[in-house]
Amino acid sequence: MTWAPFALTVTVVLSAGVATPAEARQRDADPRKVIVDADPGIDDAMAILFALRSPALEVLGITTVFGNAHIDMGTANALRLVELAGRDVPVARGAAHPLILPLAPPPEFVHGTDGLGNIAQSEPTRQPIEASAAEFIVSTARRYPGEVTLLAIGRLTNLALALALEPRLPALVREVVLMGGSASAGGNVTPVAEANIWGDPHAADIVLGASWKVTMVGLDVTTSVRLGDDRLERMAARDPRVGGFVYRITRFYKQFHDSMGVTGGFYVHDPSAVAYLIDPGIFSTDKARVRVVTEGIAMGQTIADSATRAQRWDAFKGRPEVTVCRDVDGDRLLRLFETTLTP
Repeated sequence: MTWAPFALTVTVVLSAGVATPAEARQRDADPRKVIVDADPGIDDAMAILFALRSPALEVLGITTVFGNAHIDMGTANALRLVELAGRDVPVARGAAHPLILPLAPPPEFVHGTDGLGNIAQSEPTRQPIEASAAEFIVSTARRYPGEVTLLAIGRLTNLALALALEPRLPALVREVVLMGGSASAGGNVTPVAEANIWGDPHAADIVLGASWKVTMVGLDVTTSVRLGDDRLERMAARDPRVGGFVYRITRFYKQFHDSMGVTGGFYVHDPSAVAYLIDPGIFSTDKARVRVVTEGIAMGQTIADSATRAQRWDAFKGRPEVTVCRDVDGDRLLRLFETTLTP
């Protein structure tokens, strides 16, 4: 078992993101500023639309990364989603491959050859901005120090590259909320690894080891929530444009889950991370220090150790505590998703 060899030094400037009590209260009352970092992706598409339609969130931009689709396809999908939502939100193209490992083919058997369930789609009418995803993350965090939340629902490569570009980034962002990993539920791409972490384990170990506030919304909770056709059909009837789109793209996704023996609907992975941002009370959490295995049979495994026990192991020494979601009120999450996406 080895750990990430990709070197990164982060210098923390504590004063950069510190707010007065009055400023903090006002910040919490305003919509939360968010950058969505995604690999669209059927469940990414649901999450992006969820975030764009939530009055609790102000989406400053969408950054794309390889994963559920190749980077060009994923970026085109993000542009399509922005147009569907009728929002003027910048899209920045991000990493096309992992930091160190070779690029794995996208899981077309899960998301389709187009990443969105093989539905007929027109070409997007807009283009991504010139800045890369990492550059956009850094420039936006500098523009709004202490206010921006990074919502990472794909591979964590863009966040690792942004850290390398700006070592002070942990002091500039409000927090990181990621969909990925598994503290105790096993994996979904290997017996121990969750797909987003497995896709770039070196980047994940960097992000989970940086000195910012991180919440891990992993398989421990996302596989406890299943979205069924009754709710999807109701959403499609209420809003044929957005709800109908979600219904159409999820036909392929549901077929994959059916083939895996999942009953009662399909797992709600990426939208769960959006739900955490809107209403963290839906989840129960604890604290742990987390490492990522970067090679071998356990590559991509997230090992979460308690803050006390971790001090005895060299691999965890100096690692920050991560908030790990352990349980979820699934009914409450699904109601929030439905009423936000199709009010």
